[in-house]
This record gives sequence, structure tokens and C-alpha cells, in this order.
Amino acid sequence: MKIKHNKKRNTAFVYEAIVKEITVAIIKNDHERKNKAVSILKKHFKPGSVLSKHLECYRSLYETKNVDEKTSEKIIKEARIASRLLDAHGLFVSQSDLIDDVNKELSPTVFNNFVPNYKTLATIYQMFSDDSSPKKSVVLETQLVSAMTSNHSNNTLEPIDNLAMASFVTKFNEKYSGALLENQRTLLNLYITSFSDNSLSLKSFLNEEISNLKNLIKENYSAEFFENDNEMKQKAEKVVELLESFSSRNIDEEVLIKILKTQELAQEIVDNGSNN
Repeated sequence: MKIKHNKKRNTAFVYEAIVKEITVAIIKNDHERKNKAVSILKKHFKPGSVLSKHLECYRSLYETKNVDEKTSEKIIKEARIASRLLDAHGLFVSQSDLIDDVNKELSPTVFNNFVPNYKTLATIYQMFSDDSSPKKSVVLETQLVSAMTSNHSNNTLEPIDNLAMASFVTKFNEKYSGALLENQRTLLNLYITSFSDNSLSLKSFLNEEISNLKNLIKENYSAEFFENDNEMKQKAEKVVELLESFSSRNIDEEVLIKILKTQELAQEIVDNGSNN
């Protein structure tokens, strides 16, 4: 018998759908909606809560990539045990409260948000289900092992700086209805949940990400993408200057959006380089 996937009861899917909602709100400068969505995450996924613990069970599976088969099987075993040890009734009640808050504070349409790893989350949901037959459990675990063992690659600013950034953001806004880049998703997740560890994980990620972005753009100054467009090269140099200035600034929404858009620019540079 096929197990029906109830995505509203899939803790990780609902979390990712709300993160996507926050992302859209940030890009659209809809601060009220963003604040409501962030408040929902803080309320329901605070450290130690049953939903936070359940989310960690999911994350240990769908965020793990490029490990050997034996390791993946051990992680799956531990995740299943951890999930089963949670208070089932308490989890159901917490999920119901979360669903109710999303419906009332945001909209039921949140549950229709595109989540790139939806199939993997559905597989984990079914594997965690007590209704899975032994055969079905083995099939689901095999699918997860395959996914986990695969190499899944992936101070005050002057007006002129804002203009330099603006030249790169149009495509981002136009294309936003699609999937986020993996590094964009990581950045947004850390930003949204930065309250849980005093932003330590966010700051650590940003230090490395900003360095990577600067190096990528600098390494491509001589690429055909820039060689044929001196104006674009000059603007790219200004973007590098912006990135360097972020090291001395607090991470607010303004900085976040600029880094998101620079991540998009960096991917365009890589894509253009591979096409030439």
C-alpha cells in the first residue's frame, strides 16, 4: 500500500516553504510579511522544541552529501531512531499549531511554494512513517542512500555603489520565481535562524562566502565576459569593493540582499565562462 505524503505534516517541507516565503518577502521589500514569517519560525522551531528536533532528523538526511554508503546507512539508522523517540502526540499537536499559524498569519498558499528538494523530503517523510512496510522501508532507504552518497556540487555606502549593484539585480528579480542557488539557500537559512546561536554560524559562513565571491569575480577579470565589456568589468570591480566593505558591517537585510544578488552574479560569470 502506497503511503500518502501529507506535506503539511512534513516538518522539513513546511520549514523550507516558510523560508521560501521569507525570501520572496525580502526581495519584494515586504517587511511586514517577512517579519510574520520569521516570527512563526522563531516560535515553532526554537531550540529544544519538538519541531526543531524533528527538523534535525530530516536535515541529517537531506543535507548530507558525498558520504560513503556505510556512513549514509548509519546516519539513516540514527535519524530513524531519533524520530521515533520523539513524542508523537506532541509532534502532531505542534505541527497542527504551526499549520494554523501559517494559515492565519500568512496564507494557505505557503504550502504551494516551490521547494527544490521536495521529492527527497517526501521520501524521508514516508520512511519516518510507522505505516511503511518492510519492503517499502528498504526501497526508501535505498533511494536515500543513493542521494546521500552522490557528489552534490554545489559603513555607509555611497550612491554609486548602489548603482553598481543595481545593474546586476534586474535579472535576479525577474528570474526569482525559480529555484534559489544552493549557496543562496544556505545564506538565507542561516540568516533566518541566526537568533538560535547569536549569528555565529551566519558570520562563519559569510566570511568564507564573501572571500569565495571576491576571488571568483577577480579570477574572471580577464575572461571574455568582461574583456568585451569594459563597463561591466568596472562595475564588477565596484562589487568587489562592496564585498570587502561588508566585513566591517552588521549583517542586516541590506547586506543580505546585496550578497544574494552577488551570488547570482557570480553564477552568471561561471555560466558565461563555461559557454565561451
